[in-house]
Amino acid sequence: MLTYAQLKSKPKEFLAATGLYPEEFERLLSAFKEKMGVLSPSPEQTTSGQPRKRRAGAGPKERLQSVEDKLLFIVVYQKTYPLQTMHGLQFGLSQPRTNYWIHQLLPILQQALAAQGMTPERDPKAVGTHPLVSESAPDLLIDGSERRRQRPKDAKKQAEHYSGKKKAHTDKNILLTNSHTMKVVYLSPTESGKKHDKKIADENGMVYPQGATLGKDTGFQGYEPQGVIPFQPKKSPKAKS
Repeated sequence: MLTYAQLKSKPKEFLAATGLYPEEFERLLSAFKEKMGVLSPSPEQTTSGQPRKRRAGAGPKERLQSVEDKLLFIVVYQKTYPLQTMHGLQFGLSQPRTNYWIHQLLPILQQALAAQGMTPERDPKAVGTHPLVSESAPDLLIDGSERRRQRPKDAKKQAEHYSGKKKAHTDKNILLTNSHTMKVVYLSPTESGKKHDKKIADENGMVYPQGATLGKDTGFQGYEPQGVIPFQPKKSPKAKS
């Protein structure tokens, strides 16, 4: 069973599992504990808000005992996005119990990240003034991110979501990242996998800080927002060979 106590002394494994360094996890943990305290029911109520019929702590013991393990559970799920059955195996939980904890903890994680100003902007018009842009110089990277989805039953939706690049049915988002902090500044609405990266970016109409640099790949050829210095990184000769 994966636990915070086991993993915290292994920085490389911790980073691979969570996408966070242990010190970043600790900072997030303080906000997570605060949000859990606000949302936790009183000792006289169950987690669903119903009056208790037996004392707190009675019955089978929960696997995710500590707040640290609860945060580790939901962060690993967000980082790796495994099947619930596989995720449950890592933490000694059944699939139904895994599903329960995902739905309980995900809103708390989102609130904790928002409280620390770590959630990406969703309004394209507010990108230029977002705190994650102003953490350092406005040197940004833009890219499309695709993930597989269940094959739609409807033939029209099948065609919309079929990505020739991935040879699969996918959903797509555009991500804007601060190249210094490597934090996601903007996350676009979800689109079908067939839709071209540049078309999504054009339709979103993101407003950038004046004089910002914008790294992009060939999927954004011709995308040149006003007041921005676009560039396309070159592959090194070693990478080409």
